Amino acid sequence: MNNEDPQEEYWNKHVIMGFLLSGFFLFGNFFYLSHMTWLFAPVTSQVIAKPNRVVFQVLSFLLTQRNLSTAALWREFLHVLNGMLHGRTTESLVATWDGIWETHSGKLKLTLTGHIGQVRGLAVSSRHPHMMFSVGDDKLVKCWDLERDKVVGSYHGHLSGVYCLALHPTLDVLLTGGRDSVCRVWDIRTNMQYRAFSGHADTVCSVFSRSTDPQVITGSHDSTIKLWDLRSGNSMATLTHHKKSVRALAKHPTQESFASASADNIKKFSLPRGEFLHNTLSQQKTIVNAMAVNQEGVLATGGDNGSLWFWDWKSGHSFQQSQTTVQPGSLDSEAGIYALSYDITGLRLVTCGADKTIKMWKQDESATPETHPVNIRRF
Repeated sequence: MNNEDPQEEYWNKHVIMGFLLSGFFLFGNFFYLSHMTWLFAPVTSQVIAKPNRVVFQVLSFLLTQRNLSTAALWREFLHVLNGMLHGRTTESLVATWDGIWETHSGKLKLTLTGHIGQVRGLAVSSRHPHMMFSVGDDKLVKCWDLERDKVVGSYHGHLSGVYCLALHPTLDVLLTGGRDSVCRVWDIRTNMQYRAFSGHADTVCSVFSRSTDPQVITGSHDSTIKLWDLRSGNSMATLTHHKKSVRALAKHPTQESFASASADNIKKFSLPRGEFLHNTLSQQKTIVNAMAVNQEGVLATGGDNGSLWFWDWKSGHSFQQSQTTVQPGSLDSEAGIYALSYDITGLRLVTCGADKTIKMWKQDESATPETHPVNIRRF
């Protein structure tokens, strides 16, 4: 993309996070950063920080009894939601498929309807910020105009539910994967399928593309990860290191490497060839549904049992483990974390789970090393 493209400048002012979930989840710990070392502190008092110690605390808590199925976050953006945001450019929204919510007040701002089944994912185009894409169990892939709050395009081709999607960072290309074991490539200008990557033996549940190379990476319930050439449509490599379903992938924002999550372990690979680098040094011992890594190399993973672990990207060491607690009125089986993501700064984290709650974390600038000392023996 041309560096002078106003859409690129426009996009750099906000962030979008797409979540695969059936609800939201709230957990109850704080964590902070001391240079490259992140740690949690218990919620017993107000957390405080000073320079070089980044502390996260609850930003807002949103609870709804509706059947939430997808979420997204917009940050520092005033115009995409049809003028519904007012005030400073630092205001944020959280969008579920039940509607779009203000993070500071928890108020519902907008409701979009169109799918006839559970929505599995959302993504907003960096090249066309007024365009949002959604996928769901109804086999449908839809394009929404966020300025007019309506569907402006549909993509037909999947033979079963669509579980994941990703937009190419520099091309007008949409990637979708689903229960038909196929990753499909769409031209968003024509709404036509450009290519189909066939080779997985089970559901394609995670996908991402690289901006520096025409390459697509997919993860599947068949326990494999495949690397594809976007130009030719051929498979470049099949990674068989996992023994159980690969449910989540996360590429490092600045490094040519990515991580994959499964019930057997979390593994890291290099790009573009997919060489195996290492396993994490311990196991979360659950199905990991979601993962995200920030610019500082802090990998966060959310599990089906409500566990939230933080890892050092370089070493694979888990320096903090947390267990979520379901909200009053929810079942213990609804402790699972279904999605999580950092914002564009890497200093805020959003987690979502099965008990229909969402928790956002922000930097607290009043903590000191004395109030939250780092226990070096843990490392």
